[in-house]
Amino acid sequence: STMEETDREAVATAVQRVAGMLQRPDQLDKVEQYRRREARKKASVEARLKVRSLIKLSVHGYQVMSRTLNLTGTEELRKNHLRITFRELVSYCFYCLVFIFCILIVVFYYFFSFLFAVVSVPEIVRETQDLIERGELLQAHRKLMDLECSRDNLMYEQYRMDSKNTHDMNLIHTYFGDMQKLSEELAKQLWMVVQRSLVTVRRDPTLLVSVVRIIEREEKIDRRMLDRKKQTGFIPPGRPKKWKEKMFNILERTVSTRIEGTQADTRESDKMWLVRHLEIIRKYVLDDLLVAKTLLDQCFPPHYDIFNKLLNMYHQALSTRMQELAAEDLEANEIVSLLTWVLNTYKSAEMMGNSELSPEVDVNSLDPLISQNVVDQLLSKYMSTLTSNIIGWLRKALETDKKDWIKETEPEADQDGYYQTTLPAIVFQMFEQNLQVAAQINEDLKTKVLLLCLQQMNSFLTRYKDEAQLYKEEHLKNRQYPQCYVQYMIAVINNCQTFKESIISLKRKYLKMEMEDTLSSSHTSMDATLDVIAKEGCSSLLDEVFMDLEPHLNELMTKKWLMGSNAVGTICVTVEDYFNDFAKIKKPYKKKMTVEAHRRVVVEYIRAIMLKRISFKNAEERKEGAEKMIKEAEQFRFLFKKLAAGSGEDTEGLCDIIEAIAEVIKLTDPSLLYLEVSTLVSKYPDIRDDHIAALLTVRGDASRDMKQNIIETLDQGPSQPNPNYVPIFKEITVPTLTVPKLLK
Repeated sequence: STMEETDREAVATAVQRVAGMLQRPDQLDKVEQYRRREARKKASVEARLKVRSLIKLSVHGYQVMSRTLNLTGTEELRKNHLRITFRELVSYCFYCLVFIFCILIVVFYYFFSFLFAVVSVPEIVRETQDLIERGELLQAHRKLMDLECSRDNLMYEQYRMDSKNTHDMNLIHTYFGDMQKLSEELAKQLWMVVQRSLVTVRRDPTLLVSVVRIIEREEKIDRRMLDRKKQTGFIPPGRPKKWKEKMFNILERTVSTRIEGTQADTRESDKMWLVRHLEIIRKYVLDDLLVAKTLLDQCFPPHYDIFNKLLNMYHQALSTRMQELAAEDLEANEIVSLLTWVLNTYKSAEMMGNSELSPEVDVNSLDPLISQNVVDQLLSKYMSTLTSNIIGWLRKALETDKKDWIKETEPEADQDGYYQTTLPAIVFQMFEQNLQVAAQINEDLKTKVLLLCLQQMNSFLTRYKDEAQLYKEEHLKNRQYPQCYVQYMIAVINNCQTFKESIISLKRKYLKMEMEDTLSSSHTSMDATLDVIAKEGCSSLLDEVFMDLEPHLNELMTKKWLMGSNAVGTICVTVEDYFNDFAKIKKPYKKKMTVEAHRRVVVEYIRAIMLKRISFKNAEERKEGAEKMIKEAEQFRFLFKKLAAGSGEDTEGLCDIIEAIAEVIKLTDPSLLYLEVSTLVSKYPDIRDDHIAALLTVRGDASRDMKQNIIETLDQGPSQPNPNYVPIFKEITVPTLTVPKLLK
C-alpha cells in the first residue's frame, strides 16, 4: 500500500542519514548528541503538523458556516424569523474561536522560537567557546554561524523597519558582543593551524581540511552579504571578514620568518656562517616545497592554486633575504659564496631544479633573486674602492687647481681665446679611464660606474663652489692680491660651461637612451650648481667693477656734476676696460653679465638722483641738469649696445627710465607736473611715494602741499607698464630721515 511504501522510504532515508553521520570511528562518541538533536527536530516537526491540522480544521468550519450564512442572507433571515438553529450558530462561533486560537498558536510558536534563540545566546556562546578550546573547529564554526545568522537577521529586520535607529542597532550589537570575541578566538586557532600547515599536513591533514572548509564557508557568507548590501544597503558588522586573504598573508609572513630564522651563526662566531646559512635555507625550502606539492595541494580547493602561490612566496622571501645579504659588508670569500648560491645552486638539481618539483617548477621562468646591477657590484670587487679613489682624485685635482689661482701669470686660453684651467680636463680624463675599464666587463657595470662618477661630480661641484667663494672673500681682504684674480675668476666661470658640456658628452657616450631618465634629477642638480658658481663668479667680477666706480658714482647729481664733471665718461671708460677682460668669458655667461652690468649702472644712477644730493634752484638749472641726464643716458645706451653687440639683447629700456626722470625735472610749467609724474608712475608702477617725494625735492620748486597732493592723487591712478619691464625702483631706497620733513 501507499503507507507501506512511505514507511520504507522513510527508513531508507534515515539509514542514509545515520550512515552519513557515522563515517569515522571518532563519531561514535557523538551518537547520543546526534540522537538528542534528531529528537528536537522531530518534536519541532510534530508541533508544526499539529498546528497545521488545527488550522485546516478551523478553516474548514469557517468555510462551511460562511456558505450557510451566504445561502440564507440577512433579508431571508428576517423573512423566515431566524431559521438558523441555535446549534448552527454555536457551531459557527466555535469554528471562529478555533481559527483565532490557531493563529495565536502560530504567532506564539514563532515568537517563543525567536525568544528561545535570543535567550539561549550566552549558552551557545559558552558551548562554542568549549568547542574551540577542545579543537572541534568545524562544530564551533557551525554554532558561530548560527549566532551570526540570528544577530544579522535581527539587525536586518531592525534596519528595514528603521535604518536610522542606531540605538537599537547598538543594543543588538552589544547583546551579541561576545560573539565577536568568539570569531576572533576561532580565527586565532585557524591562523595557528595555517602557520604550521606544512607540519600539520603531515600529522593531521583533516585539521587543515577543516580550516580550509571554514574559510570557504566564510568566503561564501562574505559574498552573500556583499550581494545583499548591493540590493538593500545593509551589511552586518565585521563583514566582509576576508579570511582567505588573511590566510595567504599569514602564509607569506610564515615563509619570510622561516627564511630569516635560518641564520644560526655570525661572522664573529663562525667564519663559515654564510655557507651554513645558505645550506640550511636550501634544505628547508626544498623540503617545504616537496611537502607542498605532494600533500598540501590535496587539502586545498584547486582554485586556491596553493603550490604556485607558496612557490612565489618562497621566491620573494629568498629574494629579499639575498638582497639583505648582498647589502652587508661582505668579505671577498663571502661574496663568492653568495653569488655561487644565487647564480648556480638556486636553479640546480639540488634545489629548484629538483626532478620531484618538475614540471610545476620551471627554473627558466624564475626571476633572478638579486638584480643584475647588484650581481655586477659584487662581481667587480674594485667597485668597493672606486668611490673613495674618485673622491681622493677629485680632492687632489681641486687642490692643484687652487694653487694656479694665485699665480702671477694669466691662465691659459682655449683655441677660441677663452680663459680656462686644466681642472675639467683632468676630472673627465679620470672618469673616461674608469668607464673604459667598466665597459670591458659589461654594459651594466659601465652604467654603474657612470652613475658613481656623476654622483661624486655632484658633491665635488659643491666643494668647487665653496672654494670659489673663499677665493673671492680672500681677495676682498686685499684687492691687490692675487694679482690675476679677475682672469682666474673668469677661468672658473668658463670651467662651469666646460663641465656642463663634458657631462653631456660623457652621458651621450656611455649612457643608453633608456637610462636617461634615471640621471635627469642628478644632471639638473649639477647644472644648477654650475649656474650658481658662474653667477656668483660674474657677480664678484661686477663687484670689482663697481668698487672702482664708487668714487665716480658719488659725484653724480652733485654741484660738481652740474658744473661739468665728467664722472659718467670715466664710468663708461672703466666699464669698457673691464669688459675687454670679460670678453674672455664664454658667451652664455658674458651675455648675462652684460645685461646685469647695464642694469646695475642704471640703478646706481637713479639711486644717485634719489639721494637728493642736489636741489635745482631755478628752471635754468633744471633744464641744464635734465639735458645732462639725457646725454648721459645716451652715453650708457651707446656703451652697452656696443658691449652687447651680437647678443640680440634689448638694452634700450633701462636708459629710457633716466630720460623719463629727466623729463620730469626739465618740465617748465609746474601746473603740468602732476601729469608728467603720473605718466612716469604709469610706466614704472614700482615707484614708491618716497621716490616721487625725492624726485620733487631734486626738482626744487614743488611746495609741500603740491608734493602732498601729487602723491595722494597718484595713489588712485591706473598703471600701464611695459610688459617687458622688470621692476627697478624696488632695489632703490631713499634716505628715510628726510621723508617726514618733506611732507611737513
